[in-house]
Amino acid sequence: MASSKIDPQMDFLPENKLLLNAVGEGIYGFDLNGNAVFINPAAERMTGWTAQELLGTNIHNCHHHSHADGSHYPQEECPIYNTLHDGIAREISHELFWRKDGSSFPVHYTSTPVYKNQELIGVVAIFRDISIQKQTEDSLRQALEQVQALSEKLANENDYLLTELASHTGDVNIAGESPPIQKLIQQIKLVANTNSTVLISGENGTGKELVARNIHRLSDRSNKPLVSVNCAAFSPALLESELFGHEKGAFTGATSRRKGRFELAHQGTLFLDEIAELSLEAQSKLLRVIQEQEFERVGSSTPIKVDIRLVTATHHDLQKRVEQGLFRMDLYYRLNVFPLHVPALRERLSDIPTLVSHIVTGLNKKLGKKIKGVCKSGLSNLMAYRWPGNVRELQNIIERQSILTQGQILQIPVLHGENSTENIVHGKTLQQAEAAHIRHTLQQLNWRISGPNGAASVLGLPASTLRSRMKKLNIKRPS
Repeated sequence: MASSKIDPQMDFLPENKLLLNAVGEGIYGFDLNGNAVFINPAAERMTGWTAQELLGTNIHNCHHHSHADGSHYPQEECPIYNTLHDGIAREISHELFWRKDGSSFPVHYTSTPVYKNQELIGVVAIFRDISIQKQTEDSLRQALEQVQALSEKLANENDYLLTELASHTGDVNIAGESPPIQKLIQQIKLVANTNSTVLISGENGTGKELVARNIHRLSDRSNKPLVSVNCAAFSPALLESELFGHEKGAFTGATSRRKGRFELAHQGTLFLDEIAELSLEAQSKLLRVIQEQEFERVGSSTPIKVDIRLVTATHHDLQKRVEQGLFRMDLYYRLNVFPLHVPALRERLSDIPTLVSHIVTGLNKKLGKKIKGVCKSGLSNLMAYRWPGNVRELQNIIERQSILTQGQILQIPVLHGENSTENIVHGKTLQQAEAAHIRHTLQQLNWRISGPNGAASVLGLPASTLRSRMKKLNIKRPS
């Protein structure tokens, strides 16, 4: 607006000026043309403009000319000047004033019409600097966002951990003293404190997840989550959501935002079991995450960075699946950085006494019993079986017998199956059958005769008697 002389009707009385000069808020008086007719010292201190510079001028053009983003703020949109036109008081707390030096500060201000003899003669604007208030509000908002994010993370982790605890009992130690299992333990210790990707192979029931848990437990990520996903348990459509999470409304049934397992495993370990069951599309997305360490939730285009240690497992021969076109070669080489093979139980029958003791200890806690162990004939029956279901089958048999027994010693009957020694002795004389049974037991125990895990103990014989029978039956260790 063009400048004009100060309206004498807006001239403040001396006693009023004393009061207005004493207050801490900035005060402007405007005439009907929008020019300044009064400026108190607080306004001068806050803006850097002196009263002599602003009186009789358009203040809007001096320090209310732009929005916070620097865009032009037309005078006709200014609440103060709107009050000059309609006489309606306004209160504003989301704008800022610009200082003479070009800096700005957030303000809360009111524009109040001034009447004389029921005639509008001007406007008084009262403002204060709310920088500290805004900083406090921003700090609180950030703190609340962090608390909300942590609460969401803890809720997600709690849900996941409750699910995990429901399906796992006991500790994570690997039981066994056989050469294959000792080699495996040594390899676990070597790779645990690296960030190398591990591919665990082995038959179903051998304890591949137990190996993954030991890798995590012995690593420097042990105080962070170990998150497990069975890739065979989800359809291709659901698996993507399970791994990467989804946004609300991303698909039918997605009623809220959900974090995926990759996000939950941040700074920890992600264990992908049955990795061979991934669809080729899911394999492609997994390869990208491994390469770039980032992903997007389903229904979102915002990348999320993650820091994870990846451990995978399968009972398939992945190299053969690559040759069959069922598994990506580039992903296979990404996963097969440090391969670990978990031996089948039939390859380490000498570990059965140790495994039985370990399993019984856990079952006593679970079932509230006081079982001391397995009878010698029962242990012999366990050693004679070929265990197609591996350690998992052994656990099931021991648990079943523990539930059925009324005493403290488990009685294990002869276990029938395609690979049991029952087929080894079929159609032979008693002496031939005895020799075959002793030879089979010795072979499974690496020809160890004495000791708690020796063949004599398993067969229920003194070591001297076993040696005598071996001599009589001409049983010799192969050279």
